[in-house]
Amino acid sequence: MDTTQYTIKQISVFSENKPGRLAAIAGALQAEKINILAFSIAEANGFGVVRALVDKPEAAYEKLNAMGFMVSFTDVIAVKMRDVPGGLFEMASILSEAEINIEYSYAYSGREAAVLILRVDRVDAAVEQILARGGTLLSADEFS
Repeated sequence: MDTTQYTIKQISVFSENKPGRLAAIAGALQAEKINILAFSIAEANGFGVVRALVDKPEAAYEKLNAMGFMVSFTDVIAVKMRDVPGGLFEMASILSEAEINIEYSYAYSGREAAVLILRVDRVDAAVEQILARGGTLLSADEFS
């Protein structure tokens, strides 16, 4: 099974955790007319990681890298899940039963369903398990 249609390119931006850093990142993306579709921020030891799904990942990478930010790409998947109590449990159980580790995730709601963004240790296996159990994955095109 070709699972690449379900892989979404996420940018990760590493930066000092200090005032104005998120504004600099967001301002740079705005200047390039790059839309932020979803993002999360994690912090550790004075540094932050901004993980974002954007409509033009290559352009975002080029712009932020040129500004001196350390930027990398990570493959993630976007799972459409029921936006009800237990929706997350259903998705987490599918991966747990297949012994697929969730390295991190973030989610949002606001459409007809909630969407869970997942970074897992075995992307192909996760895609296959979710689809086999009746789950719905969004392609990169559908997500944006």
